[in-house]
Amino acid sequence: MRSVRIGVDTGGTFTDVVAVDEQTGEITTTKTPSTPANPADGFMTGVRKVLGEHGLEAAPQAAPGSRVSETAPGSRVSAVVHGTTVATNQLLEDRIADLGFVTTEGFEFVLEIARQSVPDGYGNSYFWVKPPRIVPVHRVRTVGGRLDHTGAEVRPFDEAQAVEAARWFRERGITAIGVCFLHSYANPEHELRMREVLAREHPEAVVSISSDVLREYREYERSVTTLVDAAVKPTMRRYIANLSDRLGMPFSVMKSNGGVLSAAEVVHQPITTVLSGPAAGALGAALIASTAGHPSVITLDGGGTSTDVAVVVDGEPSLTTEGSVGRYPCKIPMIDIVTVGAGGGSVAWISPEGTLKVGPRSAGADPGPICYGRGGTEVTVTDAHVFLGRVPPHLLGGEIPLDAGAARQGVEALAAKLGLSPERTATGILEISAFNQSNAIRQITVKRGLDVRDFPMVAFGGSGPLLVCRLIDILGLPAVLVPPDPGNVSAFGLLTVDVKNDYVRTFVTRDLSLDTAGEIFGELEGQAAEALDREGFTDHVFARSADLRYYGQAYEVRVPAPAGPLDGAWRAEVLERFHSEHEKLYGYGYRDDPRHGVEWVNLRVSGIGPITRPAIGRRPYGTAEPRPAGTREVFYDVWGPAPLYRRAELGAGAMVAGPAVIEEYGSTLPVHPGFTATMDEFGNLEVRRERE
Repeated sequence: MRSVRIGVDTGGTFTDVVAVDEQTGEITTTKTPSTPANPADGFMTGVRKVLGEHGLEAAPQAAPGSRVSETAPGSRVSAVVHGTTVATNQLLEDRIADLGFVTTEGFEFVLEIARQSVPDGYGNSYFWVKPPRIVPVHRVRTVGGRLDHTGAEVRPFDEAQAVEAARWFRERGITAIGVCFLHSYANPEHELRMREVLAREHPEAVVSISSDVLREYREYERSVTTLVDAAVKPTMRRYIANLSDRLGMPFSVMKSNGGVLSAAEVVHQPITTVLSGPAAGALGAALIASTAGHPSVITLDGGGTSTDVAVVVDGEPSLTTEGSVGRYPCKIPMIDIVTVGAGGGSVAWISPEGTLKVGPRSAGADPGPICYGRGGTEVTVTDAHVFLGRVPPHLLGGEIPLDAGAARQGVEALAAKLGLSPERTATGILEISAFNQSNAIRQITVKRGLDVRDFPMVAFGGSGPLLVCRLIDILGLPAVLVPPDPGNVSAFGLLTVDVKNDYVRTFVTRDLSLDTAGEIFGELEGQAAEALDREGFTDHVFARSADLRYYGQAYEVRVPAPAGPLDGAWRAEVLERFHSEHEKLYGYGYRDDPRHGVEWVNLRVSGIGPITRPAIGRRPYGTAEPRPAGTREVFYDVWGPAPLYRRAELGAGAMVAGPAVIEEYGSTLPVHPGFTATMDEFGNLEVRRERE
């Protein structure tokens, strides 16, 4: 019986789908327009479409309770993994409503006090006004009771005040509530009792408690992270329930930390999905690059609305616990991704000073760029590419025709306002977009102590390959890898990741007790094992790490910790890794200076349930010179006929020299004059500047 695994990544413009035949390894990819009003519609359309293209007949519309996995005789869908933007979009669009907050008596202004850090540096601090809090002060209730930093009870939990707070929320119809008590990372008892009171007095409420969401110190970040979890929980629960009913089978959801979790579990911790899609793209690109012999790369995921960049070192994307979504800090482990509003749908506009700007606002999927013909009136990056002939007058191999004439009219109208030629205006739009992307790449490399010139880049997503030649010149990149079906790399990445759960415990000390540390690691590994058992895994892998800092520092550095027994050698190894990582990040370390002691802050465990990853096949080397399928007038430096190549017709070893355009179903690669694109044995196009 044939068995397939399906990955579905919902983006702002398109929903990307990949199916892998588990017997043959055959990979089938497709795309379908996203449906922002109800992402589940695009999800189901994509699943039915890829099943049809995989030769598995799918029902036109699955009835409630039916199973998509039984829609084709002699075949079955063994797993579906989903990358979703539902939680991300809710936060980015500030759709936070009916949210309440319960905290320790006397700390009701923790959200207003926040942190002293100022965006864009202190040069702008005079003009900076703190943004509105995620919960206004009139929706904050406090409850008596107090724990110290060790978790010892200083004042008992005030049950009467807890009941009063629960009834106050119930009377006002506030149904999403976050609870964060001081020092609950050390002892969750008071928060657990508060949850019991809310369940009894206000059973309709959806509740998140900080000791479940983030058992880590720093009350402001812990509070906001807990409130974000509570805010997205109702939306995610409705979406998952709707999708589960329509799909008719269990499925998994991509998490921000580079793992997946069953949909049944993710509804209890929806904050873990806030960077779901971008995380899948980074992991898929990491596997593709390492297979091709590039273990350390920059990944660039160019979509319709934004571009996401990350760094992969030795096959693993960098992780952070200092991330944010929109204006909300989220201290959950997530792949370290920088997002910039520079996608195919980014709008070109004129500032009050009369200068050309691009993004971050996007035309989105509806109405989209002018060339979509859906009522869009503002010139976008895609319109500039169409006007210059660098992309064909259609998308998805002809499924979506583009109105090149309308794009030309839009560019000409914008050029008239700027007093520039249409060609200069269009190339200026692309140049600004390229510099926006390069600035994001510098944030993820130079600001992290990495030399961008040491890393080749993997460019994917529908718009990812379009500007790679300019990025090579701007950043000094050695090469850019464009994978096969670049628009579907994120969906492919969904099928390459393990189940992964993260657990943390704050344990601040300069004199680490190995016995106590062993107990904490044991408890965290026990929690991880229980979660993996619920997911059906009998093979458990535990990855330990620790956060350390020099005594007196405010923030710490995370380093991996070895497995095995905790002894003197284990402690010495972790300390050595900390010194080395600190020196790499900041340029100095105090390895041999006893005046600067090291402080342990957090102990962490990741519980991993390993899966079998799809194999990336090789293709035979060809002997014939690549032959163009036609020509088109394209503007690079001047207008001229450029040969057009079909990527599917290129064999391993084929080299295309610019000026040229390489087209495929989901994306296009413009090869500028002075550049070459060479197909490697895994089907990747390697773009380099010609040696002079």
